[in-house]
Amino acid sequence: MNTRKRSYKIFRMTALGILTIVVFSVTIITSCQYLRVTLAAPYTPASMPLNLEIVGSGDKDLVFIHGLTGSKNYWKRDLDAISGTHKLLLVDLLGFGDSPKPNSDYSLEMQVGALEATISREGFDGGRTVLVAHSMGTVIALALLEKHPDWFKGAITIGTPVYKDMEEFNDIMSEHSLFDRLTANKYSKYLCLLHPIFMTRIFKPDNLSDEVFADANKHTWQSYYNSLNEIILDTDLYAIARNIGNKKVVFIHGDQDTTAPLVNAVKLANTVSNAEFLTVNGGDHQLFLKDPNIVWKAVTDFFG
Repeated sequence: MNTRKRSYKIFRMTALGILTIVVFSVTIITSCQYLRVTLAAPYTPASMPLNLEIVGSGDKDLVFIHGLTGSKNYWKRDLDAISGTHKLLLVDLLGFGDSPKPNSDYSLEMQVGALEATISREGFDGGRTVLVAHSMGTVIALALLEKHPDWFKGAITIGTPVYKDMEEFNDIMSEHSLFDRLTANKYSKYLCLLHPIFMTRIFKPDNLSDEVFADANKHTWQSYYNSLNEIILDTDLYAIARNIGNKKVVFIHGDQDTTAPLVNAVKLANTVSNAEFLTVNGGDHQLFLKDPNIVWKAVTDFFG
């Protein structure tokens, strides 16, 4: 009997010790993540340029805009297919990748402004540039095209996220993995404080490469949460689309995209006067990573 009591006492003490270590570790991680944001400097455009990379030297210009938790490295799949004939500007959005991560609201206007400065400074504003964007980046690309029609020939958007309302978004994400449900619900701001834990290999989605998933960790809870709400969920994409005019927009969307509804993207495309819609059979939200040549062909066709 004494042996059983002793074993139970040892088990209880061990469990309490493990729980204490876990709680302490979580507290340290969340505190560090919170302080990283609250102690960061506010956004000052002049002193916080975006991280970028220019690839190729052709006479056809491209600007690439990644999605939520992405980076400029998202686009580095078979670049040889176009880098010999095109000049590419790869950019890390504000708050993501290796770009600055200020204490900011990460609004659509702020991201557009940061990209405006970069595009103009690097000489991609001469009217011959095509914007190529994925997911959240498509919202930013369409806003840029609306604001500066003289800068761009048009845009190619991949997996454009269009939702009727927050309820539809929540319903869609409720059918995803536990990881996606956690990062998309109303508590994601707090859960994102633990992204150093969640963004480990055990949680990696099957449709992301190791390199892309590694870069997905390069954000803050503020840049993630605010971008999701301010850009993806609160932007009136239909109003933007109606103001694009006759600029050409090629929508590429997978018929197996369970993140951005295909039917909603089709409806949005119908409001653009000069739109083409390419449905990719078997393509999901990360169709570019699976077969980048689909996008490279669309780029080549865009320039004729």
